Amino acid sequence: MTRSEPEAAPHPCEIIPGDPACGLVLACDHASNFVPGDIDLGVAPAEFSRHIAYDIGAAGVTRMLARLLGAPAVLTNFSRLIIDPNRGRADPTLVMRLSDGAIVPGNARIDEAGKAARIARFYEPFDAGIATALGAAGAAGREPALVTIHSFTPYWRGVPRPWHVGILYDHDARLARPLIDALAADPAGLIVGDNDPYGGGLPGDTIDRHATVRGLRNALVEIRQDLIAEEDGQCEWAERFARILRPLIAA
Repeated sequence: MTRSEPEAAPHPCEIIPGDPACGLVLACDHASNFVPGDIDLGVAPAEFSRHIAYDIGAAGVTRMLARLLGAPAVLTNFSRLIIDPNRGRADPTLVMRLSDGAIVPGNARIDEAGKAARIARFYEPFDAGIATALGAAGAAGREPALVTIHSFTPYWRGVPRPWHVGILYDHDARLARPLIDALAADPAGLIVGDNDPYGGGLPGDTIDRHATVRGLRNALVEIRQDLIAEEDGQCEWAERFARILRPLIAA
């Protein structure tokens, strides 16, 4: 999705129902590049096709994986340029003023009241969606794992990134380590990042707020964007993760 008029604005998050007892909840923090018409970020339209606005391909992978596993999923329906739900409320990058060389004029002078309004309108509904899915799993008598789906650029500042996929985690590697091992054993000969291309354990991020505080198994998945930019690639990676996750969440 892209910019639209206010009346076309969707709910801040997309909820995909699933079996609460399946042992897994999926989330996609940067699923959309949508900006409601009543918010003017002052950013050129071309910028909304870049990674600064959303995680290319991540929403497609999340939806397909949810369908394959029958798992509930929560996806954002707003651009990360409005507010980044994968940041803590006190994080200085919660509302980005400059993102990978692109100035965001509509965020340059945002005050605390403006941030609070965006938190209430976008950030909190996403949080509530995840909390509801996790709560339903607990009520069904099954402690779920939380897996969040992201994508990363093939190059960073002109330097190629060799990884096909990365698994990020903090101190709890109960799910991340088996995921890394299974991906590394894939016959496709994948280059798998172990807390690469980013380090895990960002204080206040989605995993921290929802999984770490509850003691739930968790992993943040990063797939290289050129591999999932099209539907065929999204299907391939969703099927790959479905094969790997089925026995892990059943254990």
